[in-house]
Amino acid sequence: MVRLDENEISFPDPELYDGHEGIIALGGDLSVERIWFGYQLGIFPWYNPGEDILWWCPDPRFVLFPDELSVSKSMKKILKNNIFTFTEDQNFKEVIKNCQEISRKGQSGTWLSDELMEAFIKLHEYGFAKSIEVWQQGELVGGFYGLKIGRVFCGESMFTKVSNASKAGFIHFVESYKNDLDIIDCQSHTEHLESLGARMIPKKEFLKILHKNNERK
Repeated sequence: MVRLDENEISFPDPELYDGHEGIIALGGDLSVERIWFGYQLGIFPWYNPGEDILWWCPDPRFVLFPDELSVSKSMKKILKNNIFTFTEDQNFKEVIKNCQEISRKGQSGTWLSDELMEAFIKLHEYGFAKSIEVWQQGELVGGFYGLKIGRVFCGESMFTKVSNASKAGFIHFVESYKNDLDIIDCQSHTEHLESLGARMIPKKEFLKILHKNNERK
């Protein structure tokens, strides 16, 4: 496994290097420059706080193509009845804070460290990271955040405080941006996103889409 130099922003080529179970490298730092560069290569950080930073490019990759979004009859009814309202980039810090603090089934802690949170808040301030907020009667009840790189959106984490809030927010986002996005990178499999149409594709296919996107910028 490749150990990164903290003084040099570089990564192994994920097309040529498979790593161990999708882990491309370890170490380095969480500077805005390194994170942004990594995502443009299809590499993202995911690790336990207090341990080495691990950089991933899994094969296969869990993604959603906007035109494959699947919305159930019950969710269509919820959206039609305007149970929730949605905003973008209005409360990024609260969204990422909730993503860190929300209790998740089968998890005793969080992978979202304070250092990583600070890095994404900076990325948001620079215009690279965005959030979707879901509201109910004036209360923030759900949302998610991620990085938008041209026509690729890299989803990071989501939270929900009431049933269907984050799902409604995700559907709203995909439907709003379906003409502006080629693919949504969901990174790791969840049944929640699979029910909305996300599926596994080979890493090679994902990187091809990402490279075409980078060339257009």
